[in-house]
Amino acid sequence: MHRIALATPRVATSLAHGLETITQLSTEAASRGARVVCFPEAYLPGLRGQDFPVFAFTLADQDAAVAHVSALASRLHIGIILGMERLVPAGRQIAAWVFGPDGALLGVQTKNQLDPSEDAHYVPGDTRQVFDVDGLRFGIAICHEGWRYPETVRWAARRGAMVVFHPQLTGLEHTGRQLGVWGAADSPYYERAMMMRSIENAIYFASVNYAVRFQEAATTVINPDGSLCAHLPYGEEGVLVVDLDPAKATGHLARRLAPERYPE
Repeated sequence: MHRIALATPRVATSLAHGLETITQLSTEAASRGARVVCFPEAYLPGLRGQDFPVFAFTLADQDAAVAHVSALASRLHIGIILGMERLVPAGRQIAAWVFGPDGALLGVQTKNQLDPSEDAHYVPGDTRQVFDVDGLRFGIAICHEGWRYPETVRWAARRGAMVVFHPQLTGLEHTGRQLGVWGAADSPYYERAMMMRSIENAIYFASVNYAVRFQEAATTVINPDGSLCAHLPYGEEGVLVVDLDPAKATGHLARRLAPERYPE
């Protein structure tokens, strides 16, 4: 078994607050035996264009956060997937920074398919890779990519990923509808999309949201057969810890893709 954790924090109000929350939730994940913990999309400094303020975030802040999380991962001996902006000459990217349990930065997965509403705030990236931590191979698809571009999930599944982590933000902090039943037919489509990303590839799908008051999708893990494994209560800060069974994550359907049958 591979034990993973999804950390669902409230919106960070400052860099210090964000790093303190990352420390607290990562420590809880490690104490419960998780080997990898994943945070939501652009948690530092917060996803721009939403209904909450985003604090100033400079290259020096980025470097300080990398140093802090690297040391934290090493001290706790846990892999950490941190949703954080990446500042590049072209502008700001949405990215997931992956740290190994020894604190090494294993890579940065960028969000390559932006939501149209994000064009005013971010530039797309062009990285795509799979990661290995303590025998767990995984990929990352960030928010809109996993909802609207299923090929981003299949890319990782075809390269042996047992699970695709999905850092996201769906919902608002100050206004909206409070959901009560996971996967309800009259809820937004997001949780049913999670099911599809799993069942169409035969892998686990681990989607992690902010603890905003009006979530449109819960922090959730889906089994390779598309069934619900576990989720956190809507709108609550916390850590979801689950065990993944390698025997169930076959990736069989993803590997059956025959691209030669789709000529241009």
